[in-house]
Amino acid sequence: MSTTPTTTLEREIKLRFGSVDEARAAILACGATPMLGRRLQEDSLLDSDDEALRRRRCVLRVRTENGKSRLTFKGPVQPGVMKIREELETVIGDGEILLRVLKELGLHVWFRYEKYREEFAHEDVIVAVDETPVGIFVEIEGSESGIAAMAGALGQKECDYIKDSYRGLFLRHREAFGITGHDMVFDESDAGS
Repeated sequence: MSTTPTTTLEREIKLRFGSVDEARAAILACGATPMLGRRLQEDSLLDSDDEALRRRRCVLRVRTENGKSRLTFKGPVQPGVMKIREELETVIGDGEILLRVLKELGLHVWFRYEKYREEFAHEDVIVAVDETPVGIFVEIEGSESGIAAMAGALGQKECDYIKDSYRGLFLRHREAFGITGHDMVFDESDAGS
């Protein structure tokens, strides 16, 4: 008996906000319900030495938060107004062990990034406030119509949609401000802020 894997399409946009308080107030004013409280997410992107995944415009990520980990594969971004791509994700028992196993299989961590995330639910979208070392972003994930409606309710237009990854945002920030760091992680002084 064969089983066909389920393919999930992820649809999302990011919006830039001036502060966490401004973003949270705007989301709550739209009628969103708090879902998951603020917590640190630590992400590691992996690839082979020949960059096979990046050449295919794919991502393999291990995310750890609150002692739990997830393994996520993301396919190439499809053309469109929003960021749309295949996403396969599963919960894993121990992120550190998985990273060691993947290293033994010839993969290595090529980029790490951190963010504090707080999530809200509204109709058919999940709305996250992300505090990153390069700014405050609201990420909206769900149906295309739900994303557009939530972005509009937040006072944003299609021209405000950010489809770039946090890696891309980090590279632009690093270039604009002459930062030399390789990873998008908080300084020791930022920890727990």
